[in-house]
Amino acid sequence: MAFRFDVARFPPLGRNRALWHNRNVEQIWIPKIGPPEVLEVREAPDPEPGPGELRIRVEAAGVNFADLMARMGLYPDAPKLPAVVGYEVAGTVDAVGQGVDTTRIGQRVMAMTRFGGYSSAVTVAEIQAAIIPDGLESTVAAAIPVTGLTAWMMLEVMGRVREGDRVLVHSGGGGVGLMALDLIRWRGAEAVGVASPAKHEKLKQLGYSEVVDSRNPEALDVFRNSPGFDLILDPVGGPSWSRSFSLLRPGGRLICYGFSSNAQGRTRRVWTAVRNLSQVPWLAFNPIRLMNQNLGVLGVNMGRLWNQGERARTWLDGLQQLWQQGGLRPLVHAAVPFSEAAEAHRILHDRENLGKVVLVPDSAG
Repeated sequence: MAFRFDVARFPPLGRNRALWHNRNVEQIWIPKIGPPEVLEVREAPDPEPGPGELRIRVEAAGVNFADLMARMGLYPDAPKLPAVVGYEVAGTVDAVGQGVDTTRIGQRVMAMTRFGGYSSAVTVAEIQAAIIPDGLESTVAAAIPVTGLTAWMMLEVMGRVREGDRVLVHSGGGGVGLMALDLIRWRGAEAVGVASPAKHEKLKQLGYSEVVDSRNPEALDVFRNSPGFDLILDPVGGPSWSRSFSLLRPGGRLICYGFSSNAQGRTRRVWTAVRNLSQVPWLAFNPIRLMNQNLGVLGVNMGRLWNQGERARTWLDGLQQLWQQGGLRPLVHAAVPFSEAAEAHRILHDRENLGKVVLVPDSAG
């Protein structure tokens, strides 16, 4: 399918849009395992913030690959179905709970949610909500928390990328891939991307020194005789981890942060998952071999860092500062109404997106 931008079809919201008048909360539910078409919009009671919490009238909610995996029954951390998923939102605070300063009411914020983000109103712990800088649209702000923090964790906290490093970025045109690109450029390192051919020209314009075809595993062979990579970011899993590991040079690190190869197609395929698990290079990652080859294998799962709220907030503040300096360029591929949530998931399934896909409540239009 030819690559296209959908932002014109689904335009961003105005920055002052809020849902002060609406007490019928819209939510996108996954009622059962299935294709994107199983998603359905339901109404729910308005949530009330508890002690230490605030309520956000959501103007945009980010869509992540974990949401697709949850809908397909392939995400072990997802809530039991039927459920509302979603890890990140942006909007306006309209109520606070006990112990929260009332001056927060009226603030535009971006926040992490431990599921439930596909909703026109959410409650979150105060520390999870960061003020959106002036000039940053809500649709763009909603594209930052998950992808930005994942990229920060990989490059700043664990990968420790530095000037002169060579970094290979799988899914280079996705939300995390583009956030990673900005952090790599910020540190003065070289970024090489892996993406579908239709995205190559744009990705080179954005700053990748080279881009190879993600649909052809043998395309990575071009790097066999190169100096190797200092860091490789790989959310694909299965045999891709083995190929990536073989391209590291001494001192190099492979960061595994997803298993998107299990989501081939739009419905669960048990045999595909079993086959991919069998192709994980378990023996290659053993400590003795890593020690002898001076290599490292690391893992990142932002969904398991909920007890690290203060640290994550510090990282989010760093991302905001980088945006204010012009070094962070979050790109929204499409802003899709709640009522067309299946289309949002389809875009990610078909790998059409260059950047992030977000959802916007129909009542905000």
